[in-house]
Amino acid sequence: MKKYIISSFLCLLALLPSAWASKPEAPVKAVIISGQNNHNWPVSSVTLEKILKDSGLFDVTLVYSPGQGQDMSGFNVDFKSYDVVIMAYNGDSWNQKMQDDFVEYARNGGGIVFYHAADNAFRNWEEYNRMIALGGWEGRNENDGPYVYFKGRKLYRDMTPGPGGSHGAQHEYTMNRRSRHPVTKAFPKHWIHAQDELYDHMRGPGNIKKVLYSAYADPQLGGSGHEEPLVFTVDYGKARIMHIMIGHAGPTTAINPAMDCPGFKTLLLRSAQWCAGRRPTVSYSSEN
Repeated sequence: MKKYIISSFLCLLALLPSAWASKPEAPVKAVIISGQNNHNWPVSSVTLEKILKDSGLFDVTLVYSPGQGQDMSGFNVDFKSYDVVIMAYNGDSWNQKMQDDFVEYARNGGGIVFYHAADNAFRNWEEYNRMIALGGWEGRNENDGPYVYFKGRKLYRDMTPGPGGSHGAQHEYTMNRRSRHPVTKAFPKHWIHAQDELYDHMRGPGNIKKVLYSAYADPQLGGSGHEEPLVFTVDYGKARIMHIMIGHAGPTTAINPAMDCPGFKTLLLRSAQWCAGRRPTVSYSSEN
């Protein structure tokens, strides 16, 4: 009888991990910060929201700032309530409390995805520029840090004087994997990204941890002639940061090739999962 009871108990214990493993994870709590941008933020913000929601993996809050030139003193986000922040903002300076809260969130291990023109923002905010590692426009120059691009297999830091941030004509281009990472596991080594801007001449502190993807900025199309880092993680304390430079918003949600690209969608979803401390699970298919 004793043997039977012990055997039954052991069988029950063996079943429990299987039951626990089948329990679905709670949705990732994500906040998208938008409301001002030199790009078409009404299109980009709702498209980001739709991509995240349609995956069924995220509980999404979309936050709009006051309009350009309006009072920003009451604009605040409770960052610590979220697993990941999707930064899609480029506009007026935040109030000091919001800046301090964002830095605290990052330093305490928060997850942040910097999307496209968010790296144009806040040139004079030192901590923000360390969070993005590379930025452009807004008067950036050699005082903000070097140009960073690939020479062969290595990142090169170029202190040539000049403005930060440019791109050639929009076009399709090949995304080249530079390193293995949980986010890149779903992708082939090379994949074609839909018509988009290809940022080049970006400069800043350059505290890049790992470049996931780069692309060649063709000088015949107005590019730099360098292999440019376009997707990378950032070395910023305990923060989990992914900087995604691609994904320029189209004129409407129906005409939005860069954001409708299966590669961009998969990259956004897997990056947001990883930044939230989850295992990336979304599969990539060029047919999606």
